Amino acid sequence: MNDGAAAVEPRDEMVDGSGGLRPHWRPLLGPLTGLGREALADRQRQLDAILAEEGKGSVLPGAEPLARRCDPIPFPIGAAEFAALEAGLVQRARVLSALLDNVYGQQRLLADGVLPPSIVYPNPAFLRPCSVAGPAGPGRRLHIYAAELIRGPDGGWRVLADRTADAAGTAYALQNRRALARVMPELFRLQPVRRLRPFFELWEDRLQRLAPSDAGTPGVALLTPGPADKLWFEHVLLARELACHLVEPADLTVRGGGLFLKTLRGLQPVHVLLRRQDGRTLDPLELEPGTLQGTPGLLDAMRAGRVQVVNDPGVGFAEAPALAAFLPAIARHLLGETLILPSVETLWMGDDAARRRVLPELARWRVRPALDGTMTPMVFARLSAANQARLRARITHRPEAFAVTALLPPSVAPCLGTQGFTPRPVVLRLFLLFDGRDWQAMPGGLARCLSDEEALAGRAPLHTLAKDVWVAAEEEAPRTGVAHLPVVPLLIRRPSGDLPSRVADDFFWLGRYLERLEGGARLLRLALSRLSGSDRAARDRVELESLLACLDRAELLERDAAHGLGADAAAATLLGVAAERGKLAGLLDDLSRLAERLRDRLTEEVYAQLSHGLQGLAALPVGGAAARPRNLEPLARATTNVLSFTAAMAGLAAENMVRGGGRLFLDLGRRIERGWAGAGALAQVLDQPGAAAQPARLEPGLRLALELCDSVITYRTRYVGVLQPAAVLDLVLADGGNPRSLAFQLVAARELLAALPEGQDPMLGMAAAELLAETQRLVADTEAALDQYAAAVLLPEPLRQIRSGIADLSDRIARQYFAVLPVAQSLGVEGEARRLRGMA
Repeated sequence: MNDGAAAVEPRDEMVDGSGGLRPHWRPLLGPLTGLGREALADRQRQLDAILAEEGKGSVLPGAEPLARRCDPIPFPIGAAEFAALEAGLVQRARVLSALLDNVYGQQRLLADGVLPPSIVYPNPAFLRPCSVAGPAGPGRRLHIYAAELIRGPDGGWRVLADRTADAAGTAYALQNRRALARVMPELFRLQPVRRLRPFFELWEDRLQRLAPSDAGTPGVALLTPGPADKLWFEHVLLARELACHLVEPADLTVRGGGLFLKTLRGLQPVHVLLRRQDGRTLDPLELEPGTLQGTPGLLDAMRAGRVQVVNDPGVGFAEAPALAAFLPAIARHLLGETLILPSVETLWMGDDAARRRVLPELARWRVRPALDGTMTPMVFARLSAANQARLRARITHRPEAFAVTALLPPSVAPCLGTQGFTPRPVVLRLFLLFDGRDWQAMPGGLARCLSDEEALAGRAPLHTLAKDVWVAAEEEAPRTGVAHLPVVPLLIRRPSGDLPSRVADDFFWLGRYLERLEGGARLLRLALSRLSGSDRAARDRVELESLLACLDRAELLERDAAHGLGADAAAATLLGVAAERGKLAGLLDDLSRLAERLRDRLTEEVYAQLSHGLQGLAALPVGGAAARPRNLEPLARATTNVLSFTAAMAGLAAENMVRGGGRLFLDLGRRIERGWAGAGALAQVLDQPGAAAQPARLEPGLRLALELCDSVITYRTRYVGVLQPAAVLDLVLADGGNPRSLAFQLVAARELLAALPEGQDPMLGMAAAELLAETQRLVADTEAALDQYAAAVLLPEPLRQIRSGIADLSDRIARQYFAVLPVAQSLGVEGEARRLRGMA
């Protein structure tokens, strides 16, 4: 971090001025040096592996992973020093709360000239619709607060930035602590450290208590922009720690002045909304018109007292860098107090005295936009002469748009580097929570270690090295825990209807896409088996044509591209389309998006298997084989890996997911997809050219039907290899004990539909039963026919009608459970372009 602030030597956090260790570092240095460089480097690799495993930013295709790392050397703070920091930050949080209440209330700060209007009204984070008629109570607007601090060369701590809109990082602090405890247990044995978990327990309790007293079971949700947000994983972690729903704007609706979560059972009230979405996009009716992210009417629900939003959408106003110049006066004016913990010296350039002081010595300051704390500061001394002139001209032209902060070098702490311990500048982030009476600090936090390329202030980078912040426990004063809540006996519940509609929709399509991936791999493997032999028989060519048609229907092959080609050319087409044109890869992308959307609903084991499997399949080197038509092995290995992956996922779902809710819709999606795809594939392979005139030509189709349903061994066991239409069709269509038969899928779908929440369309189960009866009738008619081959030749069209009936059933399920309102367009397989709403 070379920004011109090095004229003054920074303070060393570990070593004092005489070369001795500071007291709170002494218990750490012995075990750290005792491990040795190689062992510490190995511990760092273990930490990186844990955070990469647990803390992936996303498995979304093309998403940049968040390279958040944790240094194995913690950042200790003495108990007395932390108590002083806590007192200063508690006061600061009270000042900011009073400031927000005043600015959005009576605005006496403006009327009395303490705060200039040009700091308030042009600020894009000042949201006029959030104003109220009278002053709000303490803590109502600001509930969770974070501050970034640096220690100056004189040893004093100063606030670099106030974080009121989104105090991000709490869950990452807890994750770092848990990872470090696994990798460096010897440090914890020698140094008693205050725990972080009680802070989250207090937070969870506070969210529950914010709900109205007559609310019954409080409805608490964490609002996230969704998986595309760079902090999505932290939102998942935080929702789990606080035991609340993780919701997106589309999951919510305002009805009758209240906020509700759309679930399968209907609308469930949300009383408390922990916001992790930009406040300016919260309500498109009143804030940013045209945004697709918000929930219309949410501000009305807030005004009516039907929902408490934490933090209030307008609190981002307090993050304006220029406000730091006015906080001492605001503290005196509103609270009659002097700030205990000052900011890094900040001046607003709209003030004449500030301009007279700063303009002649701009090289001693960082220049920042007055109202936007996310912008990276400009260090005047590091700019070229031309850019210095331009910046000076901009400040002179519009001074009110700029603030400056002093070039104060932050203290340095030892970090593990390639050559051992390396001192790096540190920015400390601490977190506070309003518990209903006062502010409580998390006894720990995040220490961000800066590299030469990182800016001291502004938006935190995606790729950063953090330290776990330790607060010594030996001097800790006794603290009371979470106040006892009256215990109301819980009613035993086994609901499936509390699942949000979007989540049910995602589980349904996760099942469908897993099944579609498996079906595509199975088709490719069967096609490859017809291409790999050196003495291919004529029937292999016939069967290959049928399989190519099935691949075409499954959108894994452009049928025209392979029509009329020889075996080698057909192999090249298969490989090229499957590997290079992205058909199979497209399914992997769809599954990756769904896995990310469902991350908070999947156990660690299920998510790990799903994400690792998808990443492994996406990395398979299939595409290079396309240039070598005779080398079919890469694609053969890929299909085997796909089938192993889908089988593992089916087993995990069967053993690790409760039989209800998400598991129910996952299974339903699988059954719908397997039935729909199976009916279409069977119709295709039975539709053999010339079979009507020469029934014997149907035999390749019968053999393929058994292979497609993975039923060759069962058929051979039952019938000793004698191939007859009725026997084959009974096994692949009507045998309820065959998990690959069409009847099995329809029976399972009917039972799953019966298990869905009350209020369902009773015709859904009847539709599945009618399709089942039609399937069984086709087999019975074939068995009773005088010429089974002639009867079987007529089956493709009825099977296609059954396939259409399953697609219609899928549409009706979607309208009943996933759509807010009935929709006119197709929601089933044929009209699937509507799918992946919001997933891309």
